Amino acid sequence: MRILMVNKFLYPRGGSESYMLYLADHLKESGHEVEFFGMYDDKNTVGNSKGLYTQNLDFHSKGLARFLYPFKIIYSFEAKKKIMQVIDDFKPDIVHMNNINFQLTPSIIYGIKKRKIPLVQTVHDYQMICPNHLLYNFDKNEPCEKCIKGSYINCIRNKCIHGSTVKSILGVIEAKLYSWRSTYKKVDLFVCPSNFLENKLLTSKKFYEGKTKTIHNFIDKEKFSNKDRKADSYIAYVGRLSKEKGIENIAGTAKLLPELRFIVAGSGPDEDILKGIPNITLAGFLTGDKLTELVGNAKVLLLPSVCYENCPLSILEAHAMGVPVVTMNSGGMAELVKDGVTGFLVNEPTPEGIAQKLTEIFENDEYYNTIEENCKSEKDNIMSVEDYAGVLLEEYKRLISR
Repeated sequence: MRILMVNKFLYPRGGSESYMLYLADHLKESGHEVEFFGMYDDKNTVGNSKGLYTQNLDFHSKGLARFLYPFKIIYSFEAKKKIMQVIDDFKPDIVHMNNINFQLTPSIIYGIKKRKIPLVQTVHDYQMICPNHLLYNFDKNEPCEKCIKGSYINCIRNKCIHGSTVKSILGVIEAKLYSWRSTYKKVDLFVCPSNFLENKLLTSKKFYEGKTKTIHNFIDKEKFSNKDRKADSYIAYVGRLSKEKGIENIAGTAKLLPELRFIVAGSGPDEDILKGIPNITLAGFLTGDKLTELVGNAKVLLLPSVCYENCPLSILEAHAMGVPVVTMNSGGMAELVKDGVTGFLVNEPTPEGIAQKLTEIFENDEYYNTIEENCKSEKDNIMSVEDYAGVLLEEYKRLISR
């Protein structure tokens, strides 16, 4: 089978890129032909035989070209034209989109469907129903669904995109344009990493009905086997150090539980909130074996996000290593943790609520040991890339035959 993978970045940069590149590697190892389309960058690790990519858009540029960006990030004639040329050269059986907004734009959907190719999109965030992609209000530090239930004007009022009125206006123009043109109706299948996200799509527009499928994310199960786990007495957090990730709750919880030790791995704009608290150690941005070791030997992984996380890989990886998780009873997080079985779900995202659950874990060794064993068993329920690709290939075949 010939598969064209599409993503704005074509190098390891974030979650969607890691997902696409790992999945593509497995598909190629299984005998399928895979090529890629996205934005040109010196860091690109994959590409297409035609050598065609969109111009690199550097939003921090100070040159004259930046004045054309507002037009290019809404509708890219360049991306539409070039992806059609790549399709004509590669002749894929199916196109699989990931993150495309701003650098590629949904204009490519018209180019793909003009060539009458089946189109799949993995929905990595809430961009199709929320201009800031997060369903989150930064000023109030709380989830927000006003654009789903009301009008996109709320995005402009609240300056939801980077606190900027101009950027928020552009985001709303993009959202309104593709809603008015019913662009996403042309996509044949939306792969959703959580039931929560799938339900949000289904309640937002009727045309999503019959076009969605939830498949939880996969991990490298061999890498996260952790057969020699020795639980230490610290609580680990891994992720971006920003308010929507619950950094303020970590600080508040640590102050309520001064006898417990917190190790925080990551970087971000709100790192200062965690500084100066005696029982919090800032480990910096970690990757590879150091990160795996930190999580694998933790007593608990804490994921206190205020925003609606989709399907956090950190939870899947922690469970695969036998590490209980304390997280919020919201978003896709709540689907991955069995309350009281593989960890705890906190109903209210407050330091008091989190501290109560952590105390329950640390004060009862026998109960903790049971939860730890449950996590080890949970590994069998987590998808490997082989499992995931098998489900996805069946969907590919169904769309191609149709």
